[in-house]
Amino acid sequence: MLIDFNKNKDGLVPVIVQDDRSLQVLMLGYMNEEAFLKTQDEKIITFYSRSKNRLWTKGEESGNFLTVKNIAVDCDQDTILIKAVPKKNVCHTGSFSCFGGKENKGYLYELEDKIHKRIDGKISDSYTYSLYQKGINKVAQKVGEEAVELVIEAKDNNQNLFKNEAADLLYHFLILLKAKNFTLEEIEEILHERA
Repeated sequence: MLIDFNKNKDGLVPVIVQDDRSLQVLMLGYMNEEAFLKTQDEKIITFYSRSKNRLWTKGEESGNFLTVKNIAVDCDQDTILIKAVPKKNVCHTGSFSCFGGKENKGYLYELEDKIHKRIDGKISDSYTYSLYQKGINKVAQKVGEEAVELVIEAKDNNQNLFKNEAADLLYHFLILLKAKNFTLEEIEEILHERA
């Protein structure tokens, strides 16, 4: 991966950080070559702080680290894009992103993670886990029931009921994917291939 750290006199390149799942922009920082190599090696984002005049690992004080999932460089080799998983809120103001609150787009991935944690953690008082424990036939049956309820609501004019049934169907579909050992990302790949 070639990065032109010499393009600017200060040896810094801008780094855009996105949430790995939702692709929401989390923050902008700067790296010199040393910060980049440390980030690449440790898989935790380290910037060069212009105000502190030193390397600064995001989260070193707050504990809100950014775990690296993917690094890309733009076509001019002078800007870095990092997809990362935030431990908590990213902004020093307490906001999820330095550009505002958490967006709804991409929430299905967060919901999928919650479903996996409840099932893998065998959370006994969880509806998700109790349905999963009943086996694939019960999970599939529940998806079918929710699909029928959505079709029924689609024929009426109550938008709120329709949206809630659609949400129920998606939720149960994610449980079914887990029961079949598939992920939402795998289904997304198929849809993308069909495009």
